[in-house]
Amino acid sequence: MVKILIKRLSSKVTMPQYKTIGSSGMDIAAFIDNEILIKPSEKKIIPTGIKLKIPKGYEVQIRPRSGLAANNDVTVLNTPGTIDSDYRGEIKVILFNHGKNVFKVENGLRIAQMVLCPVIEAKLSEVEIIDETERGEGGFGSTGTK
Repeated sequence: MVKILIKRLSSKVTMPQYKTIGSSGMDIAAFIDNEILIKPSEKKIIPTGIKLKIPKGYEVQIRPRSGLAANNDVTVLNTPGTIDSDYRGEIKVILFNHGKNVFKVENGLRIAQMVLCPVIEAKLSEVEIIDETERGEGGFGSTGTK
């Protein structure tokens, strides 16, 4: 188990938590004074009232909650959002409303989940030629749909 230090910006902030034993993500909640309305096709940045100290070699990914997506058409815009180990500011979540109705964010609403992930740093080596493969430069949809 990896230890993450957390600072709540108020004693009223809801602590992130795993909701079940097998959960990979901890739910995180909005920490706001007044409700925030997100109109259709609109994004809003939602504060959580927490700061983290993530160990080097790890990141925290901010991912959508499936219930918000399935029931309200609301998701995390830059999913997964990356919280780097050297970031020390408040965690905020960019929510986007794909639906047709205004979505209301209230204080304490679970808006996303955070997942701890290992980070492997790469060492780049510049070359003149990259070897070919059967696929080659075939990109989007090049392998078919069935």
